[in-house]
Amino acid sequence: MLRQRFVLDTTALTDLQAREKMGIESMCGGMRKILELIASARLQLGISCYVPFPSVYTEMQEFAQNNVCDQDVIAKIDTWLVKKAPDRYNVQIPSKVFHEYVSYMRERINKGMTIAEENIWDSSTECLFITTKANDKKDIDADIERKVIGGYIGKFRNKYRSAMRYGILDSAPDIDVLILAKELDAAVVASDFGIQKWAEELGVRFVPASTFPMILREYLEHASEANIIPIEDSEV
Repeated sequence: MLRQRFVLDTTALTDLQAREKMGIESMCGGMRKILELIASARLQLGISCYVPFPSVYTEMQEFAQNNVCDQDVIAKIDTWLVKKAPDRYNVQIPSKVFHEYVSYMRERINKGMTIAEENIWDSSTECLFITTKANDKKDIDADIERKVIGGYIGKFRNKYRSAMRYGILDSAPDIDVLILAKELDAAVVASDFGIQKWAEELGVRFVPASTFPMILREYLEHASEANIIPIEDSEV
C-alpha cells in the first residue's frame, strides 16, 4: 500500500532544469507535463499533491496566466492539486528554528545593505573624479567624500533598515509551504534554497523540483511490479 503526500511550491511546476530533463522548451508545456504526471500518480497510486491556499495557488494561477498558458493548464492546476490552507495557529514550530530564521534574515539584510553602500560609494566617487577632472581618485578631497557621499549613505542606511527590517518574514507563500508540509507530514517540492534550508531545520523531507517529475515517473513505472494498492487521501 502507498500513501505519499507532497506539498508544492510554485517552482515545482516552473523549474527550468526539470523542463530540460523532460526535453520540453516552453514554460507552459513543462507545467502541463508535470501536472499530467501528478494526475496519473493520483489516479493510479493515490499520491496527493497539495498546494497552500490561497497564497501558492494564486501564484501558480497568475504565473500560468502571465505566461499565456492555455486554459487546460489552469484547469489541471484546479483539478489535480489539492488546495488547502495551512493551519497557522496549531502547527508547532520550535523556538530555536524561529530564532535562527530571524538571525539568518538579519544577516542577509545587512549583507544586501553593505553591497548597496559599496555601489553608492563607488559610483559617487567616479562621478566626482569625472567632474573635478582630478588626475587620480585619491586626489579627490576626503572631506567632500566624507560629508557628501557619507551623508547620503547614512540616509540610505536609515531608509533601508526602516523598509527592510520592519515585520519581515521573507515570502509568505514559502512559509505556507513549510507549515502545510509540517502539518501533513508531507514532502516539500521546490527549487528554492531557502525552502530547502528551513525544511531541513523543521525535519521536513525536501524534494528538488528538478527531480520531481522523474520521481513520479519512477513511482508509476514500478507500481505494477510491486502490486501497489493506492490509498485515496481522505482530504482529497
